[in-house]
Amino acid sequence: MKKDEHCSSIAEADRLSIAAFVERVWSEDGLADRTLDAYRRDLRALAGWLGVQGRSLRTARREDISAYHGRHPAAIRSIARRQSAFRRYYAFVIRDEPGFVDPTLLIERPRLPRSLPKALAEREIESLLDAPDTTATLGLRDRAMLELMYASGLRVSELVELPLAGLNTRQGVLRVTGKGGKDRLVPVGEVALEHIGSYLVTARPALAKGRQPAALFLSQRGEGMTRQMFWILVKRYALKVGINPKRISPHVLRHSFATHLLNHGADLRALQMLLGHSSLSTTQIYTLVAKEGLKRLHAQHHPRG
Repeated sequence: MKKDEHCSSIAEADRLSIAAFVERVWSEDGLADRTLDAYRRDLRALAGWLGVQGRSLRTARREDISAYHGRHPAAIRSIARRQSAFRRYYAFVIRDEPGFVDPTLLIERPRLPRSLPKALAEREIESLLDAPDTTATLGLRDRAMLELMYASGLRVSELVELPLAGLNTRQGVLRVTGKGGKDRLVPVGEVALEHIGSYLVTARPALAKGRQPAALFLSQRGEGMTRQMFWILVKRYALKVGINPKRISPHVLRHSFATHLLNHGADLRALQMLLGHSSLSTTQIYTLVAKEGLKRLHAQHHPRG
């Protein structure tokens, strides 16, 4: 069957679900357009094939996903990307439907060289944090958000969904609701608290316009910020200070937080708790980033490097 025939059999619910998924990974991870297009194509192709079998993305079983891979052979990197798209899509479904059974769970993944998370240099972070105009209401808000993101290593969804009640300025901690609805306490540094304090005194009341919204960070309309809004302002400030926008996203700030903590001697277990990782193996990849940085430093400055 031809590709367009498969695509024409996609249920409307699947089309909408794929669109919502692509929008979320765009806003949370800042993926490149070509990666988003590839994810979209892979999911539409799967949905079309499932439609011919009388199934949909939400009703697919593990056997269906395995059969699809078997009938659509490809290069190992294409298979890995395809599987990544499927896994991320079903993780997205589970976030909205906690009882959903992921049909990709027991499917073997192809082995590829491990890629390291991207992190900005500390001087780049400093210039990015200094970029907002703190004499303006929105600049105060943006500086507070950037400072908090870098100081606490929050996911972008955790940042924009943070309620005002989740901040304890006296103790200098946040109560954050992460993946799977799990709460954790995250410390906030003095510099970030100072900028948040300025935002709370001046900018937030101006944005709230006399109302009492629950969200800590507010848009110009006095409502909670969205992931898309924050992603756009991060790119805007990156351009302002000469950082290539392709190198940065809200998630890169989280990677930078973790990498810089390790570079300065942080304990891996403590970092796991700060990031809200359920498994230490997820956190351990940052040790590879730190080692790569040390290798570059040695090669650049050691006389026999």
